Amino acid sequence: MDDLELVIIGAGAAGLTAGIYAVRSGLKTVILEEKLAGGTIADAPFVENYPGFASVSGTELAQKIVAHAKGVGVTVNELEPVVSLDLKGEKKRVQTQKAVYEAKAVIIASGSHYRQLGVPGEKEFRGRGVSYCGICDGPFFRGKRVLVVGGGNSAAMTTLYLAGIASEIKIVHRRAAFRCEEALTQSLKNTKNVEILWNTEIKEIQGDRIVQKVILLDKKTGETEELPVNGIFVQVGEDPNSQIAKEAGIALDADDYIVVDAQQRTNLAGVYAAGDVTNRPIKQVGTAVGQGIAAALDAYGFIRRPYYHEG
Repeated sequence: MDDLELVIIGAGAAGLTAGIYAVRSGLKTVILEEKLAGGTIADAPFVENYPGFASVSGTELAQKIVAHAKGVGVTVNELEPVVSLDLKGEKKRVQTQKAVYEAKAVIIASGSHYRQLGVPGEKEFRGRGVSYCGICDGPFFRGKRVLVVGGGNSAAMTTLYLAGIASEIKIVHRRAAFRCEEALTQSLKNTKNVEILWNTEIKEIQGDRIVQKVILLDKKTGETEELPVNGIFVQVGEDPNSQIAKEAGIALDADDYIVVDAQQRTNLAGVYAAGDVTNRPIKQVGTAVGQGIAAALDAYGFIRRPYYHEG
C-alpha cells in the first residue's frame, strides 16, 4: 500500500476499533490478522452487559464489529501472519508471510492464546476430547459427560453454554470460590445438570484414542479419584501473544504483557498496544474497545500533529 500511515496487528475488538477510529480520522490504515477477523470474542458463547446488548453471542458481536470496520473502509488482511518487526526507526517495518509494510506508526493488538493445564495427556488428546473453546466444540458432546476446568467468567459461561448440550457437567476449580461475576456463580448453582468440584485439580487425562477419564486430586484431603468423562474444556485463562513484540525491543512486564501508559504508548515512539496483549488489568471486550480508541487517536496525533503530540 502506497503512503501507508498506520499498521494494526490483530483484528480482534481492540484492533478493529482502532482501525475504525484511524480511518475515520483520515489515516491510511491496514489491519493484519493471522487468522480470521473477529478475535477471541467469537469463541465466547455469550457476552453480557456490553453496552447496547444485555446479552449477545460472541459470534454475533464479533461479526457486527467486523462489518462496522469494513463498512467504514478499514482494510483487513486476513490469514496474513506477521513474522518480524523493525520499529525503532522513523519508518516502522512490518513483515508478514506475504509482504513488507512500512508506516509511520504501529498498533499491536495481537491478543492472547488459551493457557494450557500442563498435565499428562493434555497435548495427546487435544482435538480428541480436550478443547479450549466451548462454542467451537460443544456440539460434538451432545448428550455426553463433560468437565470444565477453571473459575473465571470464561469457565462459567462455557459451563452454562454446555449445560444445554451435554447430559452432565462437572466444573473443576482449584479454589473454594469462583473468580467470576456473582450473577454467573448463581446461575451455575441453579443449573440442574452442573456439579461444582471445589478445591480440585486435574492431575492426568487418560483414554484410548479419545478422552475416557481424568484423574482428579482433592487438594484438601490429598486423595485422588478417577472420573469417567467424554470431553474436557480447559478455561484457565490466557497468555499474551507478545513474542514478536519482545523480539522487536518492546518492553514487557514479568508476565510477558506489553507495558503501556494511559495513551496506550509503549517504550518505542510511534508504537502502541491495545487489548489483551497489554498489561492493563481488566480483560474485557469493553476495555479492549476503549484501548483501541485511545491508541488510534494518539497515533493520529503522532502522525499528523507531532507538535501537539509532543506537547
